[in-house]
Amino acid sequence: MTQRLVHVGLGGQGSTWATDAIPPNVDDGRIEVVAAVDTDPERLARAETYLDLSPEQCYTDLETALGEREADVCSVVTPPSTHEPVVETALEHDLHIISEKPVADTLEGSVRIAEKVSDAGKKMGVTMSHRFDRDKTTFRRAVAEAGAVDYLTGRYTGNVRERGFYADYVYEMDDMLLLDGAIHHLDILASLADAPCERVYAETWTPEGADYDGDCAGLVTLHFADGTRAQYEGSYANATTLNGWGHEQFRAECTDQTVVLDRRDVERFHADDYPVGNFESIGNGDGETVPLAERPHWKNAWLIEQFVDWVEGGEPMPTSVDSVLESMAIVFAAIESSETGEAVDVQDMLDEARTYA
Repeated sequence: MTQRLVHVGLGGQGSTWATDAIPPNVDDGRIEVVAAVDTDPERLARAETYLDLSPEQCYTDLETALGEREADVCSVVTPPSTHEPVVETALEHDLHIISEKPVADTLEGSVRIAEKVSDAGKKMGVTMSHRFDRDKTTFRRAVAEAGAVDYLTGRYTGNVRERGFYADYVYEMDDMLLLDGAIHHLDILASLADAPCERVYAETWTPEGADYDGDCAGLVTLHFADGTRAQYEGSYANATTLNGWGHEQFRAECTDQTVVLDRRDVERFHADDYPVGNFESIGNGDGETVPLAERPHWKNAWLIEQFVDWVEGGEPMPTSVDSVLESMAIVFAAIESSETGEAVDVQDMLDEARTYA
């Protein structure tokens, strides 16, 4: 059956959903867009252009839209601080929800949303889209075949230090690296470890000349319950873009292999091919190329597909709101660690948030 969708938010990311993520699912018969909502009336023209809606199907008020349009699901692509009231309104109208990350702008808010969704008996997915990009999916599958993971590294470094590349609110966020970018990268690292994250230590800062109100560069160390460790480097304000958005580098050091993702190419290096004591340096192109995975849709389009399958009785999507709380806790633990200079117990923080949400 086709799920009737109300799409909320047509700003930067919301517009991308309207051009790239929703249309493939409309074409496949999974989604019918019945309304779009944005508080800025000028943005609603994007819904008319990209989602083929009439002016009468475009609203500046969500309550009005849901009162006038029969719907099954709601997509939430608004600033994180507004997610909770949008979710509450959608639940009042008995809708399932798929939301842009993060779940909310605080861990307590994220937990409250998850609890409200559960109490309402509805389903909510979160689009941790980077994990479901083509190159990251290929890398994740290759790591799963490479033996036990010892440690992981991730790197995102770009030069987008000036305003104009993202929506204004991104430049005004207190912890923009962790909440806007690293939330994806830390989620990927966590998905590669076969255990919950125990501890996080982070240092974040704003380099001189970077036009961000909050920290846009940082280093994060993760320790997982099975002994796996991970190190993350991220910056929006380097002199050069070595591994820009969508072209990150990840490396997994496993029992029998080293697996590397770098600028969308995946390679394996087998231990048997490099005997102990061989100090010959190797690099990109020297390993076994892993063919990129094939499927019709990637990222948010694929996640919407998984969400609809779940709503219609299939298996829960891997980024259900409950499962994403672990990644959210890692991010907020990193924020606290950067503020205090101390390592933070991730599970204690999550338990406390559940107590006080």
